[in-house]
Amino acid sequence: MVEQDPVDKNSGYTRRIVWIDKSEYRIQKIDFYDRKNSLLKTLTYSNYKQFLNKYWRAMTMTMVNHQNGKSTDLVWDKYKFRVGLSDKDFNKNSLKRAH
Repeated sequence: MVEQDPVDKNSGYTRRIVWIDKSEYRIQKIDFYDRKNSLLKTLTYSNYKQFLNKYWRAMTMTMVNHQNGKSTDLVWDKYKFRVGLSDKDFNKNSLKRAH
C-alpha cells in the first residue's frame, strides 16, 4: 500500500491510497479521497493478462463513486505492443492530426 499526495494544489483529491500486488507489482485498486478527506472513489483493476511475457495489463477497470453510488466499467481488449511508433509520433503536431 502506497499513499500519494497530489502535486497540483488545486487537485480535487487530498490523497490516494494505491494497493499494489507485490509479486508482480500490479495495481489492484486506488482509493481517492476528497478535499474533506472522505473516501470519494475507488478504482479497481482486474482480469490481468500478460502480453509478450512481459507486460501486465488489466482488462477491466471499475471506478465506483462512494458518495453518489454511480460506477463506470472500462473493458479493454486488443492491446497492441511494438507497433513501430517513435518519439516523433508523440509531438504536438502529430497528436493534433491523430484525433
